[in-house]
Formats: sequence, structure tokens, C-alpha cells
Amino acid sequence: MTDTANTIALRAARDHLLATRDDYDQAVATFAWPQLKGPFCWATDWFDAIGRGSHTVALWIVEPDGSEQRLTYDDLVRRSDQVATWLAEQGVGRGDRVMLMLGNRVELWESMLAVMKLGAIVLPTTTALGAADLADRVARADVQHVVATADDAAKFDQLPSLSRICVDGTPPGWLDYRSAYAVTQPRTFEAVTDPGDPVLLYFTSGTTSRPKLVEHTQVSYPVGHLSTMYWIGLQPGDVHLTIASPGWAKHAWSCFFAPFLAQATVFVANYARFEAATLLAQLRAASVTTFCAPPTVWRMLIQADLSGGPGALRELLAAGEPLNAEVITHVQRHWGLTVRDGFGQTETTAQVGNTPGQPVRPGAMGRPLPGIPVVLVDPLTDQLTDEGELCLDLSSQPLALMTGYQGDLELAAEAMAGGRYHTGDIAQRAADGSITYIGRTDDVFKASDYKVSPFELESVLIEHRAVTEAAVVPAPDPLRLAVPKAYVTLAAGWEPTEQTARAILQHARERLAPYLRVRRLEFVAELPKTVSGKIRRVDLREREHELARTGDAATEWRDDQLGLRG
Repeated sequence: MTDTANTIALRAARDHLLATRDDYDQAVATFAWPQLKGPFCWATDWFDAIGRGSHTVALWIVEPDGSEQRLTYDDLVRRSDQVATWLAEQGVGRGDRVMLMLGNRVELWESMLAVMKLGAIVLPTTTALGAADLADRVARADVQHVVATADDAAKFDQLPSLSRICVDGTPPGWLDYRSAYAVTQPRTFEAVTDPGDPVLLYFTSGTTSRPKLVEHTQVSYPVGHLSTMYWIGLQPGDVHLTIASPGWAKHAWSCFFAPFLAQATVFVANYARFEAATLLAQLRAASVTTFCAPPTVWRMLIQADLSGGPGALRELLAAGEPLNAEVITHVQRHWGLTVRDGFGQTETTAQVGNTPGQPVRPGAMGRPLPGIPVVLVDPLTDQLTDEGELCLDLSSQPLALMTGYQGDLELAAEAMAGGRYHTGDIAQRAADGSITYIGRTDDVFKASDYKVSPFELESVLIEHRAVTEAAVVPAPDPLRLAVPKAYVTLAAGWEPTEQTARAILQHARERLAPYLRVRRLEFVAELPKTVSGKIRRVDLREREHELARTGDAATEWRDDQLGLRG
């Protein structure tokens, strides 16, 4: 297959970032997004172009029982051609919306590529959803086809209008995906889409409101993740592992687009129950070179025995929520490697990151990535500032940005108001250009007229060995208007007693300025979370308002009651 002009342009942009991997200033100053002109489809103009005939392993999946599958780039090209040919015979066509509700199994990667080759639109969906949530998402996204497992088939029983495809069986009314492997003469596909055509729909996690439906084009994610590739530090031939659940945007970031742009291997370690020691052994056995995990996983890893060393690891990453400095210090001490933080959203690719070869300021999430026009804006004056809402300057026509929110034109217009894309996140820029995350605009609050970032307080709380997780919200207070209150889940072996509460609050007092002191604490069995695992502080804030209304605060501990005054 002859490279198209778009393939050549994309390869040149990719190679430029590979060449400037350790020179951030040069990369930012000289990088330009490739100018792609229709027709363009990432699955044909990139993946097929680099993959056909390539014996490099593209996908390597290890199951809990030790069994594994390894598919080369050429395998995935051929198998996705088979699946696309078969899906077309079942009526899947350009512009159709196809829900993929699959775990980390080969069919997920095959069908992602196949649907893209047909010019259809992919809607990756977590298997954790129930029937009611699925019905809402199918309706809002106007889904015509679904690909799922037999275990999840019953969730779609009340949705008769769907074309249904099962990857591991034939429940009544479902087509058998495995029939695609019987296609002996699959078509060779060429692009039937233009760069601006939609290719992906993602629902956000919904930490503060109902999940939004984000639309991405043939370039905004497939090409835009060059920024993610650069942040990770991926190189051709790397073996990359990201701990991420299918159905959420981070999985597409780091288990699909970024490693395939780099011509690396995606390594997946499936597990029935997460065990840090098992993961560490798999990292070493597979010679994983680049590894990304959410801070929650990193906190579990540093509780494990790191004395076995990092194996072949070269790059360590964290994303999904802000990273605590304690993790960075612990890993650096044991492995001599630095865990690098980064920031992005479902609506974008990686926007800000600590990049390879650059100094990391503890607590900072890095600097704007090549091609990402980050600005900080004062929400009150709309002026550029060093502390404000993190936005993208739309006058620079950022490629790595959604087209908008499907089905909510008002919300989409609000997100793009004033010539900027508004992330809804507050951040602070230091003199060296590094940016520190403060919190969601909805989560930051005032106590005694001082601005409080929940993340800053939570980072201190989880340093105490009794604390597994913490969430800080404002509790109404007649004197200070609001005071910081922490909801805490305890580590094994700790009891929710007065003594434990005093120890945690005393720990926080010794490490926080007086105006940031956590004044109240409540133990909970678990924190309210979205399906994707992100804390819903909005639920806790609502609970605090209800407690203030009823006066029923018998389950909380207060610093003045514990003799911690001032």
C-alpha cells in the first residue's frame, strides 16, 4: 500500500516529536500539527500504512491464568479488515454509531479499527454500566449497533431497535462476531471520511453533573494524541502498559492512539483482583518500558516491595487525578526513576505534562505540551493571569480538541465562550512555566475568605498511614462561612475512633497553614464515585448542606471538641 500524502505528513510530525523528545523548548517552538486534507481515516492512512507487513507486536494481552495473546501490527490490519468486511455485510455503514461494550480483549482493538475503516462512529462504553444507564446512552447517542459479550447481553433486552453483535456466543437475537474470522477475502479499505468527520463519541465521567457526550473527529483524537505520545515519551519498539478501563477516554489515549502512533506494543495485564506484587512481576517479566497508572494505583504500588527494581522501565507516568509528591519521592528513592504527572480531559488529548528529560517540580503537573495553546484566565476579569482557569486559546485552532457536546448546544457554547475552550479547572503557573493543579472550579471554596483547594488538603491527609482515601469539601460554619471538612476511608487495621480522628487532624495541622486547617472529619466506608472511579465531591457538598439544615452531625469529629484549638 502506497503512503498517502496524509500518511507522509503525519509521519513527519510524529518523527519531529520523536527527535525532540528530550528537548522540550525546541519541540514547543518548532512543532506544527500536520495539515491533513480529505479524504483521511487514521485506521487506513496510518495504522494500515505502518502495520501491513509489520511483524512488530502491536497488542499483547496476559490473562490472570497466565495465558496470553500476541498480535502483530500485520495481524491487527488483517483481522480488522475481516471484521470491517463482515460488519459491512451486517449493515454497518458510514456515519452509523456503534457502541463497543468490551473489556480488555482482542475484539476491542479489532472492532475499533474496523468501525473506523467503515467511516462509522465508535462509542466505547464501560462494562460497569447497568441497563438503565445503557438505555440513556443509547438514546442520547442515537446508537444503531452494539458489540458486547454474552455476559452483558441481557442489559440490552429492552432495546429492541439495536443491531446486536456478540463476541463470545450467540444469545437469542444476536449475531456471532466470530463469523468475521471466516471471511477469506476481506476488502482492502481506503479512507471514506474527511479529517473533520466524527469518529469517536465519549461520555464524560460526570463528577459534578450528568455525563456529557463528547464528539471527536478523525484528527482531534487520532492525530491529537501526538501530544500524549510526546508526554509519555514513547519510542518505536517500546512496550507500554497503562492501567485504564475500556470505555473511558484514557484507554483510547494510552492503550490505542498514542502507542500506535509511536509504533510501540500495547501490553495489557488483565486481573480478577488488583494485586500490586503481581503487577510488578508482570512489568518485569514483559520488559515493559513505559508505564502509566492513576495515582490510586501508584499509592498501592508504593505499599508493595519495590526492592526488585524497575526492570526495563524507562518512563513512569501518572494521570487521571493530581499526583501526590509522596509517590514521586518514594519511587525515586527505590528505583531512581521519576513519576511524571500530566493533565488532559475526555474533551482533549494531553494538554500539560512533565516531559522526558525535564526537571520535575514536586506537585506540578508540568508545562503545556507541543501544539497545545494553554492559557490561564481570571474567571472574573477574563484577563490572562498566572492563577486562574486553565483554557485553550481557540485563535490558535487547537487540533486536539473536541468539536463540542452532542445534544447540548448551550453547554457546548459555554465551553467555547470568549474565544477559549474552558476546562473548568483552576491552576497556577510558577516562574519556570510549570503549572500546578488547584482544583475544579466547582470544588475550590472559600473559608474565612481564604481560597481552599481540596487537592492540597487531601494530599496532606493521605500521607497519614491510617488514611486510604480522603475528600475535602466545605462545611457551612456560622463564624467562618465555611470550614474544610474531610471524609476519610481508613486503611486496614485502623478503627474509626476518637483517637484515630485526633491523630489524623493533628497530622494535618502540623503540615498546613492555619487558614487551611481541616476543622472537621468524618469516617466513611467508601466515598461516592462515578462509574469511572472519580470522587463525586458534589454529593458530599450536598450532604453537608443537609447536615447544616438538620443539625445532625453526630458522626463527625471536630477539632475543637478534640482539644485541637486555634
